[in-house]
Amino acid sequence: MATSCGNRVALIGPNGAGKSTLLKAIAGLVSRQRGNIQWRGTAVKKWSREFAYLPQREEVDWDFPITVSGLVEMGRYPHLGLWKRYTDKDHEAVENALHTLGITDLRDRQICELSGGQQQRAFLARALAQEAHVLLLDEPFTGLDRNASESLACLLAKLSGEGRLILASHHDLDSAPQLFNECLLLNQSQHDFGPTSRVLTTSAIEKAFQQSPPDLSD
Repeated sequence: MATSCGNRVALIGPNGAGKSTLLKAIAGLVSRQRGNIQWRGTAVKKWSREFAYLPQREEVDWDFPITVSGLVEMGRYPHLGLWKRYTDKDHEAVENALHTLGITDLRDRQICELSGGQQQRAFLARALAQEAHVLLLDEPFTGLDRNASESLACLLAKLSGEGRLILASHHDLDSAPQLFNECLLLNQSQHDFGPTSRVLTTSAIEKAFQQSPPDLSD
C-alpha cells in the first residue's frame, strides 16, 4: 500500500482483520512482527510527530478529569522544549485548533460532558494542535448519530483538502465510497488497495470476508 497526503483511506475488513493493529503499528503503539512502514522514504518512527492516533471511543476513559482545552494542549507535548514550558507558539496552535474545529466555546467543558460528535472534534483538535500531517482514526464514525456523522464527514474532507492524509478503519460498506476516495481491503494481509469504487466490489468483499457480503444496494 502506498498513498499520499490529501487522500482519505478506508481500512476495511472483517473483525480481527488487523485494521486497528495496523493503525497502532503505524503510530508506534505496537510492535511489528514483519514488514516495513515508511514515510517520506524512511522509517516511520523518525516522523512520529507527524502522526496522530485517535482511538476508538470505547477505549477512552471519558471520566478522566480534563477539559477540552487541556486535551488539545496535549497535542503540543511532542513540540515542547527541554523545560516543557508552553510558548506563545504553543498557545497559538491550541487556539487555532479549537477555532478550526469549531469548539472554542467548549474549551472549559469536561470531555465527559460532550456529545459523541464533540468528543471526536476535540480529539481532532488535539491532532491539529500537534500539527500532524497524518491522522490515524480507529472507527471514527461508530456511535455517532446522522448529524454528527455528516459533520465529521465534511470535516475530514476539509482536512484532507488542506493536504492531510486520513487513514481510518471503517465498517460501513455502504458509506465508504462517499467518505473515502481510497480503500485498503484486508484480512490479515492486503487483498486490494486503490480507488474505493474499484476495490469495493461484491466479489472482492466476499473473498476478503470469506462470506456473502451485505447488500450494497440498500
